[in-house]
Amino acid sequence: MNLKKPILTLLFVLSLLPLAAQEKADTTYTFRFVSGKDMFYVPFGENGKELQRLQECVRRYKTDILAGKIPLYVDGYSISASTEAGNLAVAKTRSNRVKSELITRSGLVEKCFTTRNHASDGNFVTVRLAIPAEKDAPGSTQAKADSMAAERAEAEQAEKARLAAEREAARRAEEERLAAERAEQERRKAEEAARKAELERTEAERLAAEETEKDDYTLSLRANLLRWATLTPDLGIEWRINPSWGILVNGSWTSWTWNDKDRRYALWEVSPEVRYYIGKEKCGYIGAMYKAGQFNYKFSATGKQGDLMGGGIVGGYQLRLTDALDLDFNLGIGCVHADYEKYEVIDGVRVRRGTESKNWWGPVNAGVTLVWKLF
Repeated sequence: MNLKKPILTLLFVLSLLPLAAQEKADTTYTFRFVSGKDMFYVPFGENGKELQRLQECVRRYKTDILAGKIPLYVDGYSISASTEAGNLAVAKTRSNRVKSELITRSGLVEKCFTTRNHASDGNFVTVRLAIPAEKDAPGSTQAKADSMAAERAEAEQAEKARLAAEREAARRAEEERLAAERAEQERRKAEEAARKAELERTEAERLAAEETEKDDYTLSLRANLLRWATLTPDLGIEWRINPSWGILVNGSWTSWTWNDKDRRYALWEVSPEVRYYIGKEKCGYIGAMYKAGQFNYKFSATGKQGDLMGGGIVGGYQLRLTDALDLDFNLGIGCVHADYEKYEVIDGVRVRRGTESKNWWGPVNAGVTLVWKLF
């Protein structure tokens, strides 16, 4: 009677051993990471104990692990980065750190691992081993194979989903980058258009100001005040082909006698001229002039009567008085050739005393001319 109870207890324990042998070992190991870091600190938290447990498990099943019968599922997690792509990159680096420790410490290779990374849940890495039961109960071999096939299918499906998520994240990141580049290009184009518009506006204002300041006209009448001061009426006309070029013609005529016609001053001249106006305001100019005419001077006992012809270069400046009036200061330098007869007046009759020719080099024309701008 005293032996019955111990014998029954022993039989009960022996009957539980097959069931314990069919259960899987503790095969999930978690390694914590500092937020924002991807380095694997073994002393951090419980990482040292977890790594020791994992190494012991790997040592027991290393042959099957290297043979590919027992895969190691590595899952990396990160929520430290600001974007999904950044978290996936950090999780990948963390998974690689843990795998490097196992490769270095336990002699495993990369093909022993199936890796997945997640941008969620926390900052850690899990390693899971699908370890079969030590002893299989009758008829459980097919169930175990089905279970492992289901796990592999689940892992493959999860890997496909992860790859699809990574591709989608990369696609969105590329779209955001291209959109940012397009926005930047549009901004630069808008700035460039605004800058060009501002330059065009400034240039238009400058040209308008120059146009306002410029002494511009098309047709004008002219009177050389110096000639009028010497009792020689002088009139002219100028046609401005454009703001830079002008063509003008001046004419002078006079005929005076005194002292009972013993003294005489008579003259006529025609002087065409071409001018080029320079400067922003088109007030200064240079040009070429020609003159031709006849004269009859008798200021003493001998008079001179003949023809003149010459020309030269001319330069000057027009001073603006009002919108309708200018004052033109000009000087011409060149050569004038004169052929003339000398004569005396005896008893009211002109008596010829010979002929002469003369060339004059120097100033050939001067004027202070009043310009009346018609339009």
